[in-house]
Amino acid sequence: MPTKREREYYRMGFQDGQRFTTGRGMDSDFDERLLTDFRNAPVRKPKRKLSACQKYLKNKRNHIKYRDGKLNLKKMGVAFRRTRR
Repeated sequence: MPTKREREYYRMGFQDGQRFTTGRGMDSDFDERLLTDFRNAPVRKPKRKLSACQKYLKNKRNHIKYRDGKLNLKKMGVAFRRTRR
């Protein structure tokens, strides 16, 4: 079920499309409406910081693998704890 905002955006886009196809062209408040929508856009939350363990695992040099190519997480955890001392 669309939200109130989605229904409003759909209606605005539909009206703009009708205006454009009927030959009346775009109205003067069209640009202003776009600007106000852009200004009122929600601000993105900053990304959370990675933990020390996640930073360690992200580095390819720290990867310890089995012969079949899978990561050996147990040995990697031991190595991480050893380096953190």
